[in-house]
Amino acid sequence: MASSSGSPSSGSTSLVQNSGSEENLQLLMDQRKRKRMISNRESARRSRMRKQRHLDDLTALVAQLRKENNRIITSVSVTTQQFLNVEGENSILRAQVAELSHRLQSLNEIVEFMNLSGGNGFLGTEEPYGAEYVDGFVNTNSWNYVCTNQPIMASAETLQY
Repeated sequence: MASSSGSPSSGSTSLVQNSGSEENLQLLMDQRKRKRMISNRESARRSRMRKQRHLDDLTALVAQLRKENNRIITSVSVTTQQFLNVEGENSILRAQVAELSHRLQSLNEIVEFMNLSGGNGFLGTEEPYGAEYVDGFVNTNSWNYVCTNQPIMASAETLQY
């Protein structure tokens, strides 16, 4: 019986040790759980902070890009206006060049005509009917004869708008 009485006492000690071991194990597991939960919370907090920082950076970048976009739009508008001004000036200058070229051509034709007529403004030796000379020049009526084919030219001021 001694062996049976020794056996129950060692069995109950073993149960108490197992119970204590299970409690310790449970405490250890609870402690690990709490530690993991705290770690997860801290990790989530850091993740939220990173996300917020990233969002702030993107918001600042959007503001910077909008500002740059507005600056570029203004620059394009100014450049376009300058282009239109220069294009208008070029149109005026082209019209003036065309007019001056035409005038030059007309004057060259007059000079050629004068050279062919011997300097008196008339082809041949006869003067046209009613031709008069005033200070070595043919009067206004005679010039009408010489310039009948000449177009009426607009001045440069008429081309301004």
